[in-house]
Amino acid sequence: MNELNKIRYNCKQATFLIEKKLLGKITLKESVELRIHLIGCDACKLYAKQSDKINRMMQRMFKTVAGKPVTMDEKFKIELQERITDKLNSD
Repeated sequence: MNELNKIRYNCKQATFLIEKKLLGKITLKESVELRIHLIGCDACKLYAKQSDKINRMMQRMFKTVAGKPVTMDEKFKIELQERITDKLNSD
């Protein structure tokens, strides 16, 4: 399978890039790959919209009355990241 087809049919990579983009910056190459994929994948387009909405809702939810952001415990963050990484690597 050539490179363009790999990009077009890789929803797992596309969802990873969607989340990465929501959390920060993605490279120009990643941006192009994601755009190519989203042109032909309605499921990932919907995923991107839903993920963005969920992120915005969670950001609002984690604000206290005083307007200060609520933070997660560092140990919890590390354990959560490890669980996510393990799950991604097992699929």
